[in-house]
Amino acid sequence: MKPHKYNSGIIGNGSYIAHINTDAEIVWLCWPNFDSSPIFGSLLDKKCGTFSITSQSKQTSSRQTYIENTNILQTEIHTDSGSFAVIDFAPRYYENGELKYKRNFYRKIVPLEGNVQIKIEITPTYHYGEKTIIPKVLSDQMIIEEPEFTINILSNVSLNQINNENFFHLDKTVYLGLLEILPDEVPIEDLIEKEFTKTKLYWQNWVKHCTIPHYAEKQQIRSALCLKLHQFQDTGAIIAASTTSLPEAPNSGRNWDYRFCWLRDSFYTLYALTNLGQFEELERYSKFIGKLTPGENGRFQPLYSIFGESILEEKILNLEGYLNNAPVRIGNSAYTHKQNDAYGQILLSLVPLYLDERIPEKNRFHNLNLIKNILDKIELTMSEPDAGLWEFRNFSQKHCYTFLFHWVGAKAAREIFLRLGESELQTKAESLMQAAEINLESCFDFELGCYTQAFGKKDLDASLLQLITLGYLDPKSEKAKSHLAAIEKNLKTKEGFLYRYLHSDDFGKPETTFLVCTFWYIEALACMDRLEEATNLFDKVNEHANHLGLFSEDIDSSTGNQWGNFPQTYSHVGLVNAAHKLSQKKTKSLFW
Repeated sequence: MKPHKYNSGIIGNGSYIAHINTDAEIVWLCWPNFDSSPIFGSLLDKKCGTFSITSQSKQTSSRQTYIENTNILQTEIHTDSGSFAVIDFAPRYYENGELKYKRNFYRKIVPLEGNVQIKIEITPTYHYGEKTIIPKVLSDQMIIEEPEFTINILSNVSLNQINNENFFHLDKTVYLGLLEILPDEVPIEDLIEKEFTKTKLYWQNWVKHCTIPHYAEKQQIRSALCLKLHQFQDTGAIIAASTTSLPEAPNSGRNWDYRFCWLRDSFYTLYALTNLGQFEELERYSKFIGKLTPGENGRFQPLYSIFGESILEEKILNLEGYLNNAPVRIGNSAYTHKQNDAYGQILLSLVPLYLDERIPEKNRFHNLNLIKNILDKIELTMSEPDAGLWEFRNFSQKHCYTFLFHWVGAKAAREIFLRLGESELQTKAESLMQAAEINLESCFDFELGCYTQAFGKKDLDASLLQLITLGYLDPKSEKAKSHLAAIEKNLKTKEGFLYRYLHSDDFGKPETTFLVCTFWYIEALACMDRLEEATNLFDKVNEHANHLGLFSEDIDSSTGNQWGNFPQTYSHVGLVNAAHKLSQKKTKSLFW
């Protein structure tokens, strides 16, 4: 039995992300924004609309690939009578030095061999399937209209045939465009071909300017392109994933909406992109952070909407769910949590804007008040229980992971203040590092020989591998070796994958391994100079990507099944950072 893999790829341009499966069906497209209702959402329920292309002949196989080093997706459909390809992309390019990323969706249907009859079905809905949108057919366009948006559909074939879902002979390339604004008098085929060429050039140039070490280059390129799509261009916010309610395990109830900007997740994404030599995303994100308004208590929330909105009310919808896995949730109650690690992650993510010499002075970040205020929040929350990285809903603890990011954040602030000549603030940051270190050491369990998830607890936590990877523990120390050995003994599967933890939480015990934890483990192994083990596991993990090299949030390591929201930025961040560390270590071993 084949393992469960998500059979789709994504396209986007910073204004939307569309999921297209191996049958060339658009199964998920939220419009007009990342966190809007889908107009095509059959991924979660057939009543949520579809945009499909179907052959009259029996389909025999399909093949889906990205055009090299781009986010342009090509799906080949083979049938009893012939074959055709569907090319999907979102326009993104520079024109006269200005970035263009129109909220347009383009499809090319190209005949390849034989005699093929196809029909095109466009059945949009809104409000999560509650409202069916009836397209209006005019002489030269179809219109999908809602109070929130208008979409103009143009094509070089009969729109009545499309609207009536008639089969027609595919005897030429069919061009379809979903456009927010009608173009000037330009035939749709000319418009799409012109924007295809410019978009292809944009993505390939972007990849060309990535600094990618000569290790797992293809995997890193695909991860980088995937991560890039998750930044909302208008505000700079970075979402954790473009989907909601894909279950962490079948019938687990762990179905969450990830279409929001977690301050923590954003740090990880930016850390990976700066490792790849890309800084534009960090510059845009810093503006998003600078515009956030803390609550009445002066604190930041763990997550915000892509527009910086603070109320993200969680609701359960009357939908079937992915493969009948209910509930389907929109919104996320985690916005009400205390997750105090976020302050350290904000500071660490902003460090390159102060210290990296590749960023010219005019683009440097200058917001001393923000840095001071966030450091104050570390001081305020230094010994406060919180919901932690894993967002426990029914209890708070003094999490070791939070203490780690108090230490890392204070260290980052120290470096910034040193650069700015702020000696008094530098002294304060050093004092907070010492306080965080005391808290961290309070979580060390001498009987187990490792740091535990929270003060006074015996539970182990794979996120604490970052005590090694972020430099708190010297990888050569006995303490680091003992800590790693305890995590391996208790959280590692026989296949080498890691659970985040194994004690019961609000939903029982986790059933699947959390993929970024395995990448953290690979990174820790590399830090400890266990390079052969790290490399073998890295290769094994890459076998668990889908056909396009995209990763889900969770893996059932015994079956290879992908679960959780998809594609998951955490997982692709983990790949990039693990590959970066392995490359560093392998290069060093060649010369020393």
